[in-house]
Amino acid sequence: MAQHTVPGLEYMVKLTKAKTFQAYLDSCHRRYSCVHCRAHLANHDDLISKSFQGSQGRAYLFNSVVNVGCGPAEERLLLTGLHAVADIYCENCHTTLGWKYEQAFELSQKYKEGKFIIELSHMIKDNGWD
Repeated sequence: MAQHTVPGLEYMVKLTKAKTFQAYLDSCHRRYSCVHCRAHLANHDDLISKSFQGSQGRAYLFNSVVNVGCGPAEERLLLTGLHAVADIYCENCHTTLGWKYEQAFELSQKYKEGKFIIELSHMIKDNGWD
């Protein structure tokens, strides 16, 4: 039985496997990383608020994140009312980090839609904080 090969495919697979994370944030900026595997999660510039409560303690609200996967959305009654949220997890170590606000049902909470909560217990400050 003959094996079929695609020219260059072996190189592409090796290149992909050598990369630990899907995305790397700029090394000159302050950033937050996963405390468990050090995957980059967010730039400090994307931090919106430090005044949030996660399911296991304090959390930060971010405008955007990287190296994060998203589960299915579900409705949850949170401290600020009913929201449709999806759990987010580190794509590298699969630790649940917090959630993404998919939909807010109260007008005063609409600003959260499309934003991300990461609990402090799952992230560390990385690079340039001194």
